[in-house]
Amino acid sequence: MNILFCGDHSVEDGILIATLSLIKHVREPLHIYVMTMTLPSSNEAQREPVSERLLTCVRNELLHANPLNTIEAIDCTTLFNQTPPSANMTSRFTPYSMLRLYADQIPQLPNRLLYLDADIICRQSFGTFYHQDLHGVEFVGVLDHYGKWFFHHELKVYDYVNSGVLLLNLAYIRQTQLFAKARYMCETQQRFMPDQTALNKLSRTKRIAPERFNEQHRVQSDTVFQHFTTSFKFFPWVHTFTVKPWEVQRVHHELGLHDYDDVLNKYLELKQHQ
Repeated sequence: MNILFCGDHSVEDGILIATLSLIKHVREPLHIYVMTMTLPSSNEAQREPVSERLLTCVRNELLHANPLNTIEAIDCTTLFNQTPPSANMTSRFTPYSMLRLYADQIPQLPNRLLYLDADIICRQSFGTFYHQDLHGVEFVGVLDHYGKWFFHHELKVYDYVNSGVLLLNLAYIRQTQLFAKARYMCETQQRFMPDQTALNKLSRTKRIAPERFNEQHRVQSDTVFQHFTTSFKFFPWVHTFTVKPWEVQRVHHELGLHDYDDVLNKYLELKQHQ
């Protein structure tokens, strides 16, 4: 299985946790790709790429589980700087969230690729989902829990996909130039959620999968991927609420979740030895 993560050093904990959860549930070889870059900033400290320390740690765990497992970091600094998403460089979402839109320009990336946000935990195997027929489909995704009610781009009741879990048909994306068009939109049009909006607006051949493949709200018995997104709370007042997987105490006490204790305990153990 080919897995894609994107980000800088700030998402290293998430990549480690997500990978540990994949190791737990996937029996076939895992080939993990991490698109990263160095990003200078005039307003804050320079953003650094995913570290070699993290890659070594993940690689050791992967190889211990299966000698055929691999991980590879891809430095996208030059590629990104050639056509940056200029209109959205200061949005509330970091430019690293748009790195996946450059995947079509990286020759070593395979045609079938499962993109995962770094705040996702795998709960069970997903072989049938991963190996589904992708003929004529650019990507497969799950409806956005909140956005599906407000955003529409096709003649369907619900069509707005959350981009945290995307099964990509990279060969077809290169053919339709979906990512190239999305990069141009991010370069020229300011959007609230730049890359997610671009993918939803421009794709004409996306496939909607059941919510259990990107559960953004409440875990169910059949949930495959839990996505730790921002949610809304309505008591005692309306406010946003966010807990990430690496905030282990909050996962336990505020979410009441102990389903991942084996994975999170392993994560904490590895962190102590880094």
